[in-house]
Amino acid sequence: MNDITIQNNTESPPGVISANKRAPQTKSGSFGQMLTDSLDRVSRLQHESNESIQNLVTGKHTNIHQTMIAAEKSSVAFEFMMQIRNKTIAAYDKIMNMPI
Repeated sequence: MNDITIQNNTESPPGVISANKRAPQTKSGSFGQMLTDSLDRVSRLQHESNESIQNLVTGKHTNIHQTMIAAEKSSVAFEFMMQIRNKTIAAYDKIMNMPI
């Protein structure tokens, strides 16, 4: 009978991205800090969108594509934040309604 051996190949085949190279390492922190950082990011995207729209309207730049991309990024980030809020509230309500 043949013995089964496990080879530990630490190199990825060409063209394959390993999981640790794909996503940057995040610092560990509290859930509250993560939410605060996310809210700051959404706020920054909204500010950039507003600034881009203002620059387009005043004629400082004429690239409507970049303005629309900034507006969509802001919109998607805000909608995502609202879904997280809704799911968090729903989870809280479920926990509070659990029988003791």
